[in-house]
Amino acid sequence: MRFATKYKGSSILNLRATQVHSMQYSSLDKELDLFQKHVSDRFNELSSISNDNFLSLSWVRKLLDTFLCCQEEFKMILHNHRSMVSKPPLDRLVNDFYERSVKALDVCNAIRDGVEQIRQWKKSLEIVLCALDHKRIIGEGQFRRAKKALVDLEIGMIDASSKDSNNVSSFGNRNRSFSRNNVSKDKDSSQFGHFRSLSWSVSRNWSAAKQLQALGTNLCFPKSNELVATNGLALTIYAMSSILLFTMWSLVAAIPCQDRGLHLNFSVLRQLQWAAPMMSLHERILEKSKKRERKNCCGLLKEIQEIEKCARGMNELADSLEFPLSYTKF
Repeated sequence: MRFATKYKGSSILNLRATQVHSMQYSSLDKELDLFQKHVSDRFNELSSISNDNFLSLSWVRKLLDTFLCCQEEFKMILHNHRSMVSKPPLDRLVNDFYERSVKALDVCNAIRDGVEQIRQWKKSLEIVLCALDHKRIIGEGQFRRAKKALVDLEIGMIDASSKDSNNVSSFGNRNRSFSRNNVSKDKDSSQFGHFRSLSWSVSRNWSAAKQLQALGTNLCFPKSNELVATNGLALTIYAMSSILLFTMWSLVAAIPCQDRGLHLNFSVLRQLQWAAPMMSLHERILEKSKKRERKNCCGLLKEIQEIEKCARGMNELADSLEFPLSYTKF
């Protein structure tokens, strides 16, 4: 009789424990499914952007907002289930993600430098606009100042890894008449090198392409035993790692960056609900980079392309003018 009572009590306790256990995992499943849905919704919104606004500053801002929202939700999931995070194999997967995050910081530093470059280009354009202000008479001095700013702008926009870099010296020599002092080719080259290295926080031999490759190393869909052992959390970590890699790759594609190669073996399992919009964006960016007019550009950002067109047009106009200006040209 005692044995029966003991067995009965034990069965009830085991049943309650199983029910609580099941409720916990049911709650976790809902949380993880919701995360996957939110990722899908956010990337569907990103991919629905028109071609006119694609890779613009507003689109990049939305991309960063998407990344930050996903990251906050991801961190909350890990916090809510921190007791599981400290156990294998989840501890290893989480550590792998944090290592990727540290590597991504180097990319962010390089992107910050690229943003600073764009600010310098903006200053050059402001000099041109100020010198060629239509409200005052334009003299030879103002014209030379505007022309020098345009030369500095175009030199600054030449990507160091592109073929256009070989034309820096000839470009500088072609416009030598607009500078106060004659300079040699070597000096032109050294000035260009100084401009390229100004305020850069990454080393000269640092490569964005190699850093992206390092970010993607061993990033693969979790094994079935890992999914079971982590109750699905491994899939969440994989999703966040993919989001991190895609975001860094997109930033490198859009913003001027040191050795910004875009040939990354990036793919996600098509069955995942957020895979289609993410891969669609990846393909659109690649297609944009392969266009003839963008192959050797310093960044795919829409605003950079507009600056290039504006600078090119103004340079052509400036090349056609000679002082003293005739009344018609003036």
